[in-house]
Amino acid sequence: MAEQEASGLQVLLSTLQSSGDKDVILNILSVLTDLLSLGTGRRIQYVISKGGSEALLQALTTTARTEPLDHSILLPLLRLLARVGQRDRKFGLKAQKAEATDTILSLARRNLGHHLHLTHCLWVLRVCASNVTTGTTLGINGAMELLFKVITPYSKRHIRTVRAAIEALAALLKSKSNSRRAVSRGYLGGLLRLYQDWHRNDVSNNYIYIRRGLLLCLKHITNIQLGRETFLCSKGMEILFTSVQDCLSCKNLDPIINTVTQILRKCYPKEPLPVVTVRSSYSFPLPGNAKVEPPCEGSEGKWLKEEEAEKDLDSEEEESKEEDYDLETDVNKLRSKAVLDRPEEELGQYEAMCPELSHNFQELETESEEKKSLEDRTESLLSAPSHSIPNATSVKHPNYRLRNQSVTEMGPDPGEKDFKVPLQSWTKKEIRRWDQTDEKRDIAETAQDADSCEDPDRNHVLILRPLPKDPAWYKKTFYPECEALISSIAGGSLDCSDIVTNLLEKHQGDIPFHSPHFYIARAKCVKSIPGYKDLAFPDFWGHQPPPYSKPMLERKYGVQRDKVLDDVRRLIQPGDVIGRTVFDLDEPSHSSPGAPDCLTFFSKFESGNLRKAIQVREFEYDLIMNADVNSNQQHQWFYFEVRGMKLAVPYRFNIINCEKFNSQFNYGMQLVMYSVKEALQGRPRWLRAGHDICYYKNHYRCSAAARQGVKGHFYYTLAFSIKFPHKDDVCYLAYHYPYTYSTMMSHLDILERSRNPKKVYWRQQTLCQTLGGNLCPLLTITAMPESKKRDDLEQFCNRPYVFLVARVHPGESNASWVMKGTLEFLVSNDPIADLLRKCFIFKIVPMLNPDGVINGNHRCSLSGDDLNRQWLAPNSQLHPTIYHAKGLLYYLRSIGRAPLVFCDYHGHSQRKNVFLYGCSIKETLWQAGCTVDTSVITEDVGYRTLPKILDKVAPAFVMNSCSFLVEKSRESTARVVVWKEMGVLRSYTMESTYCGCSHGLYKGLQLGTQELEEMGSKFCLGLLILHLKSLPCSKKVMTQAALLLDLDEEITDRTQRSCSNSSQEIDDEPPCAEEIDYNADSCSDGEEDFSELDQEIQEYLSWVEGKTEDDEVTMGQTCSSKALRQLYVSNQPATNNAGLPLHSAALGVYSGFESSPV
Repeated sequence: MAEQEASGLQVLLSTLQSSGDKDVILNILSVLTDLLSLGTGRRIQYVISKGGSEALLQALTTTARTEPLDHSILLPLLRLLARVGQRDRKFGLKAQKAEATDTILSLARRNLGHHLHLTHCLWVLRVCASNVTTGTTLGINGAMELLFKVITPYSKRHIRTVRAAIEALAALLKSKSNSRRAVSRGYLGGLLRLYQDWHRNDVSNNYIYIRRGLLLCLKHITNIQLGRETFLCSKGMEILFTSVQDCLSCKNLDPIINTVTQILRKCYPKEPLPVVTVRSSYSFPLPGNAKVEPPCEGSEGKWLKEEEAEKDLDSEEEESKEEDYDLETDVNKLRSKAVLDRPEEELGQYEAMCPELSHNFQELETESEEKKSLEDRTESLLSAPSHSIPNATSVKHPNYRLRNQSVTEMGPDPGEKDFKVPLQSWTKKEIRRWDQTDEKRDIAETAQDADSCEDPDRNHVLILRPLPKDPAWYKKTFYPECEALISSIAGGSLDCSDIVTNLLEKHQGDIPFHSPHFYIARAKCVKSIPGYKDLAFPDFWGHQPPPYSKPMLERKYGVQRDKVLDDVRRLIQPGDVIGRTVFDLDEPSHSSPGAPDCLTFFSKFESGNLRKAIQVREFEYDLIMNADVNSNQQHQWFYFEVRGMKLAVPYRFNIINCEKFNSQFNYGMQLVMYSVKEALQGRPRWLRAGHDICYYKNHYRCSAAARQGVKGHFYYTLAFSIKFPHKDDVCYLAYHYPYTYSTMMSHLDILERSRNPKKVYWRQQTLCQTLGGNLCPLLTITAMPESKKRDDLEQFCNRPYVFLVARVHPGESNASWVMKGTLEFLVSNDPIADLLRKCFIFKIVPMLNPDGVINGNHRCSLSGDDLNRQWLAPNSQLHPTIYHAKGLLYYLRSIGRAPLVFCDYHGHSQRKNVFLYGCSIKETLWQAGCTVDTSVITEDVGYRTLPKILDKVAPAFVMNSCSFLVEKSRESTARVVVWKEMGVLRSYTMESTYCGCSHGLYKGLQLGTQELEEMGSKFCLGLLILHLKSLPCSKKVMTQAALLLDLDEEITDRTQRSCSNSSQEIDDEPPCAEEIDYNADSCSDGEEDFSELDQEIQEYLSWVEGKTEDDEVTMGQTCSSKALRQLYVSNQPATNNAGLPLHSAALGVYSGFESSPV
């Protein structure tokens, strides 16, 4: 049957080309019209595949040669050409080959006085011009000059013809040569005047499609540098900005507003960032032969040539990809290979990092009898031999000996209280309390540790950042005697400040696993490039999760364009722009802190990042982040202090040098804020904050010269507004919940003291020293053997390993919060944690990039390298933490103890939920479209077990978001290297969103620290279930597991029933209420245009079948309120040559500008 249909269609098309009989031709055209009008695009594609375009073009050229012209054939033929040609990607080339382009131009010229016939010609001309090559040829042959004869100032006559001419012109101007020709002949100024005329006279908004068509012409012309320069010289910015103000109050005019916004953003004069150099304010001399590139001072001058500008506009699609997505298809490269990147004899040094394999546990015999104090046992351990790996420069850290020794396999401290967790709520940990004696003792020990870790030249005194200067508030909030202290001491030495002492005594915060005293002791050991002397209050005082989860922020409709228009207003109406630098990390003398009606900024504290603050208007500030050390990029993380605010005033902040193409800030994510006054009133917490949040491309650019030859790139603005909760408060703003290196170290101190040493084997060692001289801790956690019996000791030594690492990217602080949850659960007295410790030995590096975290980096280490791209061949001097972490993994593999699970904790800025990346040969090859011979390629699918378990037990985890593909661009990441070189089947990257969840129990909510910590503990539960499912277990372990997990299964089942099953949902990012169009060059003149032209032709057919001119006038005065595509219809004059009635595509909505209702 299909063959008969094909042969029948081919007969029709062949007859159409060869027949000279008018009736036959009309009948064939009628059949084709009915065939295509009833069908879909697939039917038209079928006609194209059978040579339909060529047949119609040949019929056109033949008919056009007859004299006089037979319009009864030409008109239906032109309509068919318009409908078929718009879906034929090669139509323009086919038209040129058939010499039909000249025919179409000739027909258009001959019908200038007959607008109905001319409209048909213009439809086809527009379709031909959609091919750039054909459009260029048409431009050379005078098509633009012809169209400008048709396009007129505002008039109610021949509307349909004017519209068709404008749309054809817009298609022609996609060709850059046509755009240059249009500029050189002065057409750009003419288009601006035409737009002004139509905008001014179309007071009833009946001709939106005409106005928008003119804007599309301007948009295409300004894709070239010459066009943008001419547009600026012609006052185009002012004209469009002024005109769009009349449209903002009418949502129905969004097609106009969005197009104007894109033109204004694109034509905004490009500028370099207002900084001395794009390189980081901080630099660090690298060891060996590695050299730091000198700052490229003043290289921003001639920063964008025309060729580079056009290339940038044409290559936006490349920028939309954060990293290459190129699947590895070489099976040999995908197979596991036991390779070694260093001499084998070097592996011996890592034996000292596995003391659990050689410990004799002598103390188990006597510990129950001896009631030693914790201090005595610590002192006895200090004399034991210790081992460490020196840092890259072989400079021994003064405290490295102490940090390699810790209270480990000893019995319980008589004064130590148990750390208990109810089974029914095992993720909500009860915090062990110390009495005053215990706490003072622990603080003294930590202070002694801190003193021993300092070099003589680093014995500086840390100062707490000044507190709010509001004595009356303190008097009201606390007590009268505090007022004098606050008045006299805004901030003082933490070692002797009376105000700090009084505040700590009066305001004991119930913050789990945090002590300001411990934090101070650890902060003194930190080595930073700026030499930090200040402590940020939130890190010192601590964070307590709020008792509620905040929903994702609903995006305000039109917020992006409002921000862009505000930026344009600065350019053309600069009268209220202050432009005063109020904070500058590079040149402090140029800043003006403390000026009247001005906020005060500060960021020189651990993990802080703010380079420059410029006051734009009274309540608006431009902020610039610092690049990663020894780098000129990686701007995303920010953390800074702001003070001196007014109450209930919305302050707008614009962070103008973000680099990622998109962000969850466009999809409901908020930044976080910490208020000192709130904390001192008993609410010490980071909260999600900010409204009118928008992330969009701005007019700042970085040249290739400034990036040492690397291709120049765009910057993006994160704009948000905040109302501060108190007047004259001190607040901190951050990209995400901060988690500093000192926080981590003090947390480990507290965990070590809070664990039950009779049950928990804890060993804290130093993996290595970093480039900056900071310690990178390595933890070993497992269960103490039940006795010194041979069977128990063998079970202890033969437990499989789990290797966990985190925070290789400093800006991914959420990874540290997940790790915090993992560590707290592992050392807890929860029965499940106790069973888990009996099943595994955990090797944990909680922070792989301490230097980056300390110095406020987003992605790199002090070497300027992304450490998660160095696992393939790490350098022992430049990447010591990666080098030695990999060395330890090599050692475990060499003794036959490769980890059962390896997991690298990360954060993800562009996706929701928590999910895993794993590695699979078959899935990678299948996704790449390769044939997989299952008899040759075999693979254990056990890598999917853990993600499936987590999907059931962890509310924030979504299996459908997981991926097990191996890309070439990821071959040097930890996940892929450990999978390939160590042979670890279950090698994962765990990604935690900065934003929130789109599925399950937390659907629609932003994740806080409590949910992130819960994910860390649930990961532990998943490991236990994995062990029970995948490995042989003793009868005792299985019995314990059955008792514990039955209840947990019931909880899990109940939880799953109460929320949707995430594994059955599609993990697609929901569309934003407003299209996020970063590509100023984009214009989706594609399928939407096809349906628009189809509708226009169909309405013509309806009109010729009996619609009256009076009907058109009535329709022209009607406005529907149902949807954009039904809003406006044309108001037509009653003349013989009047255009067709306006149809449902009157607005000319293109896919790039379509807006969804809020």
